[in-house]
Amino acid sequence: MSQPTNTLQIDNVMHESRKFEPPIEFVRQARISGLQAYENLYREAAADFEKFWSGMARTELHWFRDFDATLEWNEPFAKWFTGGKTNACYNALDVHLGTEAWERTAIIFEGEPGDQRTLTYRELHGEVCKFANVLKSLGVEPGDVVSIYMPMVPELAIAMLACARIGAVHSVIFGGFSAEAVAERNNDAQAKVQITADGGWRRGKILPLKQTVDEALKKSPSVRTCIVLNRCNQDVAMQAGRDFWWHELTAAASTDCPATELDSEHPLYILYTSGSTGKPKGIKHTTAGYLLYTKLTFRWVFDWRPSDIYWCTADCGWVTGHSYVVYGPMANGATIMMYEGAPNFPQEDRFWEIIERYHVTILYTAPTAIRAFMKWGDHHVEKHDLTSLRLLGTVGEGINPEAWIWYHEMIGGERCPIVDTWWQTETGGIMLSPLPGAIATKPGSCCKPLPGIFAKIVDETGKEVPTNAGGWLVITKPWPGMLRGIWGDDDRYREVYWSKVPGNYLAGDNARMDEDSYIWIMGRIDDVINVSGHRLSTIEVESALVSHPAVTEAAAIGRADDLKGQAIAVFVTLKSGEPNDEMRKELKAHVRKEIGALAVPDDIRFTNALPKTRSGKIMRRLLRDIAEGREQVGDTTTLEDYTVLANLRDDDA
Repeated sequence: MSQPTNTLQIDNVMHESRKFEPPIEFVRQARISGLQAYENLYREAAADFEKFWSGMARTELHWFRDFDATLEWNEPFAKWFTGGKTNACYNALDVHLGTEAWERTAIIFEGEPGDQRTLTYRELHGEVCKFANVLKSLGVEPGDVVSIYMPMVPELAIAMLACARIGAVHSVIFGGFSAEAVAERNNDAQAKVQITADGGWRRGKILPLKQTVDEALKKSPSVRTCIVLNRCNQDVAMQAGRDFWWHELTAAASTDCPATELDSEHPLYILYTSGSTGKPKGIKHTTAGYLLYTKLTFRWVFDWRPSDIYWCTADCGWVTGHSYVVYGPMANGATIMMYEGAPNFPQEDRFWEIIERYHVTILYTAPTAIRAFMKWGDHHVEKHDLTSLRLLGTVGEGINPEAWIWYHEMIGGERCPIVDTWWQTETGGIMLSPLPGAIATKPGSCCKPLPGIFAKIVDETGKEVPTNAGGWLVITKPWPGMLRGIWGDDDRYREVYWSKVPGNYLAGDNARMDEDSYIWIMGRIDDVINVSGHRLSTIEVESALVSHPAVTEAAAIGRADDLKGQAIAVFVTLKSGEPNDEMRKELKAHVRKEIGALAVPDDIRFTNALPKTRSGKIMRRLLRDIAEGREQVGDTTTLEDYTVLANLRDDDA
């Protein structure tokens, strides 16, 4: 009898051989210096990972009461540092009292209109204490959920930290979501208080945040109080007894607010992620393990130094903003850059102008943004001095090699290591990444697991796949920053993340591991194209297209095909050339040359923009619906620009 074939294994058709060693000067000064240092740390964690994490927890965090046990693991439910008492806000602010960080700038803020503010750690501590006292005066108690729907301004971070200080659970909702999306999240979390602003600036216009909240609160019966920040001097409706101005509430509030001693597993926040179907999932993170993990990974991955000006361009409405704008950097005493607006307002050089003016040293941004910068043109970069930069990072999705090379050459001047980071809302912090002073980088690879993280690539039976064969990425042991469940839905948590490969966390991504044990993400498990029995990764097809000099961005999906099972359909945004049949032929020939006849697209559709979430991820399931002539299904509340869908549907190409 013949053996059943492995239906999961994905064909690897992309070959990227370039490799970049860490610059010698960078290695000399790095916190983790040289490959041997990384390997020693990794081996230490592997030998006894509970001992490793308990040692880190006692060294890195302030404890009101020491913990009794490092880990209680009742698969799939973890409790880290049980019995311990701590506070995330105390570890982000109060620990710096009496150190040089106390008078260091914590936040450098620039609004889209050009207004500027700075807050030292001492000043930030005072503002957080005042707002924490406001929340307490409104009856907010430990465990209550506070919904935050604000622009990217310092008060957003202040609100998050104030919640953490008193044990309230914050639920930050990105300030571009609809009233329906806000209400849905408020109701699922049973939020008690809503924090918002009159508006926020985006591409020269004011987003009417309070107006959206008013609509949402008509359907959010659990919310009894709404606090409104005056950001844009808008004339907004204020409902007596429910709505209060931030500045009026804080005017007389005390700057003395002792941090509440909280259990290590006390919920810190809920963050909702949108699934392809069904209601959004409320990812729950708790206090001690999450804070420890974000603090350490920030320092390891970004090789942070007290002199750095660090800019993560993510909004705090996403997990990147939680972990690498607020909690991770502030637990280290870092100076963070915070910008409210769009990268192309008033001109396409806004980011480079900010980097030059503030002497930013570390830039952490998304591949989607990088590809947009490429499309806008090198001349926007060339007129600015970016020599202050010493490290670059990418986050949000896999970066194709050509965008990586552009980032390396144009933004980093060929001197800055690039940390291509893989992680998720669910993981809490970075899981796979090169350490910039220790690990040579390969364009398009997130390289290696961080110390204390154990990953492998498996088939559907849980068996590891051969080198360079594609399979499912799983994490084999619990880690401190991991999600503690889906808010109010333990069954869904178990089913989504732990049921398919028992004993392992299923990330939901396809990946492969090469001969150097480097990991390459190959797209979501659902983003695989099955062509004539061959399983192809969407990322590899897209990378081949983007390597063509005329292409800025591409998205590949599989559509139903009677002969092949699935045909390859691609959506392409050009930076040069005409979107015509000649260009289609040229691109097909280019893919054939790059990765072979098997991956040549059957359909190529040109578009000025791709449908993306507000965090920059391409919504491939919507493209699949378009390619197959269906109306879109599932959750579209995260879509950045609905006109993109309309334009694609009107395109008969």
